[in-house]
Amino acid sequence: MNRKQMEAAKEAMAEWLAHPAELGHAPAKIECAREFDLYDLHYYIFKYKKNLLGKWLLGVCGGYEGNDLEHCGHVFSEMEEYDEAKAVEQASALVESMRSYWMEQAEQAEKQKENAGTFVDCVLFKEAKWDKEALLRDLKETWGIEDEPDEAGGSEGDGAAGEAESDDDDVLVISCQGTMLAVSMMPGPVPNGEAEEAAAKNFMWPEGVERVKSHGAHLLVTVMRGVLSPLESGRMLVMAAASACKQEGALGVYTGDVVYDAEQYLRFSDMLKEGQFPILNLVWVGLYNGKKGICGYTGGMRRLGYDEMEVVDSHADAETLHGFLLDIVGYVINENVILRDGETIGFSAEQKLPISRSRGIAVEGESLKIGF
Repeated sequence: MNRKQMEAAKEAMAEWLAHPAELGHAPAKIECAREFDLYDLHYYIFKYKKNLLGKWLLGVCGGYEGNDLEHCGHVFSEMEEYDEAKAVEQASALVESMRSYWMEQAEQAEKQKENAGTFVDCVLFKEAKWDKEALLRDLKETWGIEDEPDEAGGSEGDGAAGEAESDDDDVLVISCQGTMLAVSMMPGPVPNGEAEEAAAKNFMWPEGVERVKSHGAHLLVTVMRGVLSPLESGRMLVMAAASACKQEGALGVYTGDVVYDAEQYLRFSDMLKEGQFPILNLVWVGLYNGKKGICGYTGGMRRLGYDEMEVVDSHADAETLHGFLLDIVGYVINENVILRDGETIGFSAEQKLPISRSRGIAVEGESLKIGF
Protein backbone atom coordinates (compact mmCIF):
# COMPACT_ATOMS: atom_id res chain seq x y z
CA MET A 1 0.00 0.00 0.00
CA ASN A 2 1.23 3.49 -0.90
CA ARG A 3 0.92 5.15 2.53
CA LYS A 4 1.22 8.73 1.27
CA GLN A 5 -1.42 8.14 -1.38
CA MET A 6 -3.73 6.40 1.09
CA GLU A 7 -3.40 9.30 3.58
CA ALA A 8 -4.18 11.78 0.80
CA ALA A 9 -7.27 9.71 -0.10
CA LYS A 10 -8.31 9.54 3.55
CA GLU A 11 -8.03 13.32 3.89
CA ALA A 12 -10.04 13.82 0.68
CA MET A 13 -12.72 11.36 1.87
CA ALA A 14 -13.06 13.12 5.23
CA GLU A 15 -13.24 16.51 3.53
CA TRP A 16 -15.97 15.25 1.18
CA LEU A 17 -17.99 13.87 4.08
CA ALA A 18 -17.71 17.19 5.94
CA HIS A 19 -19.42 19.01 3.04
CA PRO A 20 -22.72 20.65 4.12
CA ALA A 21 -24.61 18.54 1.56
CA GLU A 22 -23.23 15.32 3.14
CA LEU A 23 -22.56 14.77 6.87
CA GLY A 24 -21.92 18.45 7.43
CA HIS A 25 -19.06 17.58 9.75
CA ALA A 26 -15.97 15.37 9.85
CA PRO A 27 -16.66 11.66 10.48
CA ALA A 28 -16.25 10.52 14.09
CA LYS A 29 -13.99 7.69 12.89
CA ILE A 30 -12.56 6.81 9.50
CA GLU A 31 -10.30 3.92 8.46
CA CYS A 32 -8.93 2.60 5.20
CA ALA A 33 -10.44 -0.86 4.85
CA ARG A 34 -9.34 -2.10 1.43
CA GLU A 35 -7.99 -1.03 -1.96
CA PHE A 36 -8.68 -2.13 -5.52
CA ASP A 37 -8.07 -1.23 -9.17
CA LEU A 38 -10.63 -0.34 -11.82
CA TYR A 39 -10.12 1.07 -15.34
CA ASP A 40 -6.34 1.10 -14.67
CA LEU A 41 -6.87 3.48 -11.73
CA HIS A 42 -6.29 2.81 -8.02
CA TYR A 43 -9.02 3.21 -5.39
CA TYR A 44 -9.25 3.13 -1.59
CA ILE A 45 -12.28 1.87 0.32
CA PHE A 46 -12.97 3.59 3.62
CA LYS A 47 -15.26 2.68 6.47
CA TYR A 48 -16.39 5.54 8.65
CA LYS A 49 -18.82 6.44 11.42
CA LYS A 50 -21.11 9.45 11.63
CA ASN A 51 -20.77 9.28 15.41
CA LEU A 52 -18.76 7.09 17.76
CA LEU A 53 -21.66 4.73 18.51
CA GLY A 54 -22.90 4.55 14.92
CA LYS A 55 -22.50 1.79 12.35
CA TRP A 56 -19.57 1.55 9.98
CA LEU A 57 -20.49 3.05 6.58
CA LEU A 58 -18.77 2.69 3.21
CA GLY A 59 -17.04 5.33 1.13
CA VAL A 60 -14.59 5.27 -1.76
CA CYS A 61 -11.90 7.67 -2.96
CA GLY A 62 -9.54 7.35 -5.85
CA GLY A 63 -8.91 7.28 -9.49
CA TYR A 64 -5.16 7.54 -8.77
CA GLU A 65 -2.62 7.01 -11.54
CA GLY A 66 0.60 5.36 -10.36
CA ASN A 67 1.97 7.14 -7.29
CA ASP A 68 0.09 10.40 -7.88
CA LEU A 69 -1.40 12.09 -4.82
CA GLU A 70 -4.23 13.77 -6.75
CA HIS A 71 -7.37 11.69 -7.37
CA CYS A 72 -9.51 12.13 -10.49
CA GLY A 73 -12.59 13.37 -8.61
CA HIS A 74 -14.01 9.98 -7.69
CA VAL A 75 -14.94 10.56 -4.03
CA PHE A 76 -18.36 9.34 -2.99
CA SER A 77 -20.52 7.57 -0.44
CA GLU A 78 -24.18 6.66 -0.37
CA MET A 79 -23.82 6.10 3.38
CA GLU A 80 -24.68 2.43 3.06
CA GLU A 81 -23.56 0.06 5.81
CA TYR A 82 -20.07 -1.37 5.36
CA ASP A 83 -20.03 -5.09 4.53
CA GLU A 84 -16.57 -6.65 4.32
CA ALA A 85 -17.74 -9.41 1.97
CA LYS A 86 -19.35 -6.96 -0.52
CA ALA A 87 -17.08 -3.94 -0.04
CA VAL A 88 -15.26 -4.13 -3.39
CA GLU A 89 -18.50 -4.82 -5.27
CA GLN A 90 -20.24 -1.89 -3.57
CA ALA A 91 -17.28 0.45 -4.09
CA SER A 92 -17.01 -0.52 -7.76
CA ALA A 93 -20.68 0.30 -8.23
CA LEU A 94 -20.06 3.73 -6.66
CA VAL A 95 -17.18 4.35 -9.08
CA GLU A 96 -19.40 3.46 -12.04
CA SER A 97 -22.01 5.86 -10.71
CA MET A 98 -19.41 8.62 -10.37
CA ARG A 99 -18.06 8.01 -13.87
CA SER A 100 -21.57 8.42 -15.26
CA TYR A 101 -22.10 11.57 -13.19
CA TRP A 102 -18.89 13.26 -14.36
CA MET A 103 -19.53 12.35 -17.99
CA GLU A 104 -22.97 13.90 -17.67
CA GLN A 105 -21.44 17.00 -16.03
CA ALA A 106 -18.93 17.30 -18.88
CA GLU A 107 -21.77 17.06 -21.39
CA GLN A 108 -23.75 19.72 -19.53
CA ALA A 109 -20.69 21.97 -19.40
CA GLU A 110 -20.37 21.73 -23.17
CA LYS A 111 -24.06 22.55 -23.58
CA GLN A 112 -23.60 25.47 -21.20
CA LYS A 113 -20.86 26.89 -23.44
CA GLU A 114 -22.99 26.33 -26.53
CA ASN A 115 -26.08 27.96 -25.00
CA ALA A 116 -24.30 30.95 -23.45
CA GLY A 117 -25.82 34.06 -24.94
CA THR A 118 -29.32 32.65 -25.35
CA PHE A 119 -31.76 34.26 -22.92
CA VAL A 120 -35.41 33.68 -22.08
CA ASP A 121 -37.14 35.85 -19.45
CA CYS A 122 -40.80 36.40 -18.64
CA VAL A 123 -42.39 39.77 -17.98
CA LEU A 124 -45.43 39.05 -15.81
CA PHE A 125 -48.74 40.78 -16.57
CA LYS A 126 -52.07 40.91 -14.79
CA GLU A 127 -53.80 39.91 -18.01
CA ALA A 128 -52.89 39.09 -21.61
CA LYS A 129 -52.95 42.67 -22.87
CA TRP A 130 -50.02 44.61 -24.29
CA ASP A 131 -49.33 47.41 -26.74
CA LYS A 132 -46.97 46.00 -29.37
CA GLU A 133 -46.67 49.29 -31.24
CA ALA A 134 -45.67 51.10 -28.04
CA LEU A 135 -43.08 48.43 -27.31
CA LEU A 136 -41.62 48.80 -30.83
CA ARG A 137 -41.40 52.58 -30.36
CA ASP A 138 -39.69 52.30 -27.00
CA LEU A 139 -37.19 49.75 -28.25
CA LYS A 140 -36.20 52.13 -31.05
CA GLU A 141 -36.33 55.44 -29.19
CA THR A 142 -34.79 54.31 -25.90
CA TRP A 143 -32.35 51.63 -27.02
CA GLY A 144 -31.96 51.96 -30.79
CA ILE A 145 -33.30 48.45 -31.39
CA GLU A 146 -35.16 48.02 -34.68
CA ASP A 147 -35.30 45.67 -37.65
CA GLU A 148 -32.24 46.08 -39.83
CA PRO A 149 -32.15 45.89 -43.65
CA ASP A 150 -31.46 42.41 -44.97
CA GLU A 151 -28.58 41.55 -47.32
CA ALA A 152 -30.76 42.25 -50.37
CA GLY A 153 -31.19 45.83 -49.20
CA GLY A 154 -34.81 45.53 -48.13
CA SER A 155 -36.11 46.42 -44.73
CA GLU A 156 -36.90 43.58 -42.38
CA GLY A 157 -39.08 46.08 -40.63
CA ASP A 158 -41.26 46.03 -43.73
CA GLY A 159 -41.18 42.23 -43.79
CA ALA A 160 -40.58 40.12 -40.69
CA ALA A 161 -41.81 42.54 -38.07
CA GLY A 162 -44.60 43.92 -40.19
CA GLU A 163 -45.73 40.44 -41.06
CA ALA A 164 -45.69 39.45 -37.40
CA GLU A 165 -47.84 42.47 -36.60
CA SER A 166 -50.48 41.65 -39.17
CA ASP A 167 -50.51 37.86 -38.83
CA ASP A 168 -50.23 37.54 -35.07
CA ASP A 169 -50.84 40.42 -32.70
CA ASP A 170 -49.25 38.45 -29.85
CA VAL A 171 -45.85 37.92 -31.50
CA LEU A 172 -43.04 40.31 -32.34
CA VAL A 173 -39.78 39.27 -34.03
CA ILE A 174 -36.89 41.65 -34.66
CA SER A 175 -33.54 40.96 -36.28
CA CYS A 176 -30.94 43.35 -34.91
CA GLN A 177 -27.13 43.26 -34.95
CA GLY A 178 -27.17 39.72 -36.30
CA THR A 179 -29.29 38.50 -33.40
CA MET A 180 -32.97 37.62 -33.18
CA LEU A 181 -35.16 39.18 -30.52
CA ALA A 182 -38.61 37.60 -30.09
CA VAL A 183 -41.41 38.81 -27.84
CA SER A 184 -44.66 36.89 -27.48
CA MET A 185 -47.63 37.13 -25.17
CA MET A 186 -48.58 33.89 -23.40
CA PRO A 187 -52.22 33.98 -22.21
CA GLY A 188 -51.71 32.28 -18.87
CA PRO A 189 -49.49 32.33 -15.76
CA VAL A 190 -46.03 30.76 -15.62
CA PRO A 191 -46.74 27.02 -15.02
CA ASN A 192 -46.24 25.04 -11.80
CA GLY A 193 -45.98 28.04 -9.48
CA GLU A 194 -42.39 28.67 -10.64
CA ALA A 195 -42.76 32.44 -10.61
CA GLU A 196 -44.21 32.53 -7.10
CA GLU A 197 -41.40 30.33 -5.82
CA ALA A 198 -38.80 32.56 -7.46
CA ALA A 199 -40.45 35.70 -6.12
CA ALA A 200 -40.01 34.40 -2.56
CA LYS A 201 -36.23 34.64 -3.05
CA ASN A 202 -36.32 38.39 -3.65
CA PHE A 203 -35.69 39.81 -0.17
CA MET A 204 -35.85 43.30 -1.70
CA TRP A 205 -39.54 42.80 -2.63
CA PRO A 206 -41.37 41.70 0.55
CA GLU A 207 -44.80 41.74 -1.08
CA GLY A 208 -43.49 40.02 -4.22
CA VAL A 209 -45.17 36.63 -3.74
CA GLU A 210 -48.62 38.13 -3.29
CA ARG A 211 -48.13 40.45 -6.26
CA VAL A 212 -46.92 37.63 -8.48
CA LYS A 213 -49.88 35.45 -7.54
CA SER A 214 -52.08 37.96 -9.36
CA HIS A 215 -50.37 37.51 -12.72
CA GLY A 216 -52.57 35.95 -15.38
CA ALA A 217 -50.24 36.16 -18.39
CA HIS A 218 -46.59 36.58 -19.26
CA LEU A 219 -44.68 38.17 -22.08
CA LEU A 220 -41.92 35.80 -23.21
CA VAL A 221 -38.78 37.76 -24.12
CA THR A 222 -36.17 35.72 -25.98
CA VAL A 223 -32.77 36.65 -27.38
CA MET A 224 -31.32 33.91 -29.55
CA ARG A 225 -27.58 33.46 -29.68
CA GLY A 226 -26.28 35.09 -32.86
CA VAL A 227 -23.13 37.00 -33.77
CA LEU A 228 -23.27 38.99 -30.54
CA SER A 229 -21.26 37.91 -27.52
CA PRO A 230 -23.17 36.54 -24.49
CA LEU A 231 -22.69 39.88 -22.71
CA GLU A 232 -24.03 41.86 -25.67
CA SER A 233 -26.99 39.47 -25.96
CA GLY A 234 -27.63 39.99 -22.25
CA ARG A 235 -27.71 43.73 -22.77
CA MET A 236 -30.29 43.31 -25.52
CA LEU A 237 -32.45 41.14 -23.28
CA VAL A 238 -32.43 43.76 -20.52
CA MET A 239 -33.33 46.50 -22.98
CA ALA A 240 -36.31 44.54 -24.28
CA ALA A 241 -37.51 43.46 -20.83
CA ALA A 242 -37.13 47.01 -19.49
CA SER A 243 -39.24 48.37 -22.36
CA ALA A 244 -41.88 45.73 -21.60
CA CYS A 245 -41.89 46.78 -17.93
CA LYS A 246 -43.14 50.21 -18.99
CA GLN A 247 -46.35 48.67 -20.30
CA GLU A 248 -49.59 48.97 -18.35
CA GLY A 249 -50.22 45.90 -16.19
CA ALA A 250 -46.56 44.79 -15.97
CA LEU A 251 -45.88 43.32 -12.53
CA GLY A 252 -42.36 41.93 -12.62
CA VAL A 253 -39.66 40.04 -14.50
CA TYR A 254 -39.06 36.32 -13.93
CA THR A 255 -35.49 35.36 -14.87
CA GLY A 256 -35.59 31.71 -13.85
CA ASP A 257 -33.69 32.49 -10.65
CA VAL A 258 -35.78 35.27 -9.13
CA VAL A 259 -38.63 37.67 -9.89
CA TYR A 260 -37.84 41.38 -9.88
CA ASP A 261 -40.48 44.03 -9.28
CA ALA A 262 -41.07 45.83 -12.61
CA GLU A 263 -40.07 49.20 -11.14
CA GLN A 264 -37.00 47.63 -9.54
CA TYR A 265 -35.98 46.11 -12.87
CA LEU A 266 -36.33 49.45 -14.60
CA ARG A 267 -34.14 51.17 -11.99
CA PHE A 268 -31.44 48.54 -12.42
CA SER A 269 -31.57 48.91 -16.21
CA ASP A 270 -30.49 52.55 -15.87
CA MET A 271 -26.95 51.18 -15.64
CA LEU A 272 -27.16 50.73 -19.42
CA LYS A 273 -27.81 54.44 -19.91
CA GLU A 274 -24.71 55.14 -17.84
CA GLY A 275 -22.61 52.91 -20.09
CA GLN A 276 -22.34 50.11 -17.53
CA PHE A 277 -23.18 46.44 -17.85
CA PRO A 278 -26.60 45.68 -16.22
CA ILE A 279 -25.28 43.16 -13.69
CA LEU A 280 -28.20 43.60 -11.30
CA ASN A 281 -30.73 42.69 -14.00
CA LEU A 282 -28.91 39.57 -15.18
CA VAL A 283 -27.26 38.10 -12.07
CA TRP A 284 -29.10 37.49 -8.84
CA VAL A 285 -27.15 37.25 -5.58
CA GLY A 286 -29.20 35.29 -3.08
CA LEU A 287 -28.68 34.83 0.64
CA TYR A 288 -29.86 32.27 3.17
CA ASN A 289 -29.00 31.08 6.68
CA GLY A 290 -26.67 28.06 6.82
CA LYS A 291 -25.91 25.82 9.78
CA LYS A 292 -22.87 27.83 10.79
CA GLY A 293 -23.29 31.20 9.11
CA ILE A 294 -24.73 33.17 6.21
CA CYS A 295 -24.58 31.57 2.76
CA GLY A 296 -24.72 33.28 -0.61
CA TYR A 297 -25.00 32.22 -4.24
CA THR A 298 -25.29 33.63 -7.74
CA GLY A 299 -27.95 32.91 -10.33
CA GLY A 300 -27.53 33.91 -13.97
CA MET A 301 -23.77 33.60 -14.48
CA ARG A 302 -24.15 30.46 -16.61
CA ARG A 303 -26.27 32.34 -19.15
CA LEU A 304 -23.31 34.68 -19.61
CA GLY A 305 -20.84 31.82 -20.02
CA TYR A 306 -19.41 31.75 -16.49
CA ASP A 307 -19.72 29.43 -13.50
CA GLU A 308 -22.18 30.09 -10.70
CA MET A 309 -20.52 30.93 -7.38
CA GLU A 310 -21.34 30.16 -3.76
CA VAL A 311 -20.11 31.14 -0.32
CA VAL A 312 -20.99 28.64 2.41
CA ASP A 313 -21.32 29.40 6.13
CA SER A 314 -19.62 32.79 6.13
CA HIS A 315 -19.24 34.63 9.43
CA ALA A 316 -19.69 37.95 7.64
CA ASP A 317 -22.99 39.78 7.99
CA ALA A 318 -25.55 39.56 5.20
CA GLU A 319 -24.83 43.03 3.76
CA THR A 320 -21.08 42.40 3.62
CA LEU A 321 -21.48 38.98 2.00
CA HIS A 322 -23.96 40.33 -0.57
CA GLY A 323 -21.58 43.14 -1.47
CA PHE A 324 -18.64 40.76 -1.69
CA LEU A 325 -20.39 38.45 -4.15
CA LEU A 326 -21.54 41.40 -6.26
CA ASP A 327 -17.95 42.64 -6.37
CA ILE A 328 -16.75 39.20 -7.52
CA VAL A 329 -19.49 39.06 -10.16
CA GLY A 330 -18.55 42.52 -11.42
CA TYR A 331 -14.87 41.59 -11.52
CA VAL A 332 -15.48 38.36 -13.44
CA ILE A 333 -17.82 39.97 -15.99
CA ASN A 334 -16.11 43.32 -16.51
CA GLU A 335 -12.61 41.83 -16.70
CA ASN A 336 -13.72 38.56 -18.38
CA VAL A 337 -11.94 36.48 -15.72
CA ILE A 338 -12.28 32.70 -15.58
CA LEU A 339 -12.02 31.45 -11.99
CA ARG A 340 -10.64 27.93 -11.58
CA ASP A 341 -10.63 25.21 -8.99
CA GLY A 342 -7.57 25.45 -6.72
CA GLU A 343 -6.91 29.15 -7.34
CA THR A 344 -7.32 32.00 -4.86
CA ILE A 345 -8.95 35.39 -5.21
CA GLY A 346 -8.80 38.60 -3.21
CA PHE A 347 -9.11 42.37 -3.42
CA SER A 348 -5.83 43.08 -1.64
CA ALA A 349 -2.32 41.64 -1.55
CA GLU A 350 -3.09 39.99 1.78
CA GLN A 351 -6.52 38.58 0.90
CA LYS A 352 -6.20 35.11 -0.65
CA LEU A 353 -9.57 33.37 -0.63
CA PRO A 354 -9.56 29.73 -1.80
CA ILE A 355 -11.68 28.64 -4.77
CA SER A 356 -12.94 25.08 -5.12
CA ARG A 357 -15.35 23.39 -7.50
CA SER A 358 -17.94 20.91 -6.21
CA ARG A 359 -21.62 20.06 -6.37
CA GLY A 360 -23.82 23.07 -5.88
CA ILE A 361 -25.78 23.53 -2.67
CA ALA A 362 -28.15 26.35 -3.61
CA VAL A 363 -27.61 26.00 -7.37
CA GLU A 364 -27.97 23.07 -9.74
CA GLY A 365 -24.93 21.26 -11.06
CA GLU A 366 -21.40 22.33 -10.18
CA SER A 367 -20.48 25.66 -8.65
CA LEU A 368 -17.34 27.47 -7.51
CA LYS A 369 -17.11 27.76 -3.71
CA ILE A 370 -15.24 30.80 -2.43
CA GLY A 371 -13.96 30.71 1.15
CA PHE A 372 -15.08 34.02 2.65
